[in-house]
Amino acid sequence: MPHFSMNKIRGLYAITDPTLSGAHLIEHCTQALRGGARLLQYRDKHASAIEKFRTAETLRKLCDQYKALFIVNDEPILAKATGAHGVHIGQSDGGIERARELLGDEAIIGVSCHGDAGLAREMASQGASYVAFGRFFDSHTKPQAQQAGVQVMGTALPVPKVAIGGVTPDNAPSLLRAGADALAVIHALFSSTDIEATAQHFARLFPEE
Repeated sequence: MPHFSMNKIRGLYAITDPTLSGAHLIEHCTQALRGGARLLQYRDKHASAIEKFRTAETLRKLCDQYKALFIVNDEPILAKATGAHGVHIGQSDGGIERARELLGDEAIIGVSCHGDAGLAREMASQGASYVAFGRFFDSHTKPQAQQAGVQVMGTALPVPKVAIGGVTPDNAPSLLRAGADALAVIHALFSSTDIEATAQHFARLFPEE
């Protein structure tokens, strides 16, 4: 498992959507990475196990090429099998301890915390590498998800904070001002007519340090 540092969990965090990309998923991810995405999460709830393995392996190699972090959604076993940098889990996906046992101490383990600052503090204390808050705005991917208040992004935590849920180039600055370290984007990126240009727009919100 490749070593990573916390400060790499910053910038545009692209999350795949098989409905938006279809057969063009690899091409779309290439455009996002070329535009400046620093993290890429492979998320597909419906593909077969062998399809997921092949796609994840291809995306991991693509992320290596662009020096981006590759994360698998929900499935630590798939993350381990494909050499991913880590996994993103929800509150019903087996927990941090199980993922850590499978993937090792250096793996990135991100956890969804919705709008719950207390839960985020608990997940950080259990060894989460980052926490994700959201949804903040109307979301095409999870329209029924409970809305989070932007102020939760100001929660003091020892790990990076990722904002997700209806993030667009127009509302992203408010999340960054509130304390987001990374912006997880699905629809605004992969439904764009120019994915690379949209990724560049998001990437420019994070000045080089």
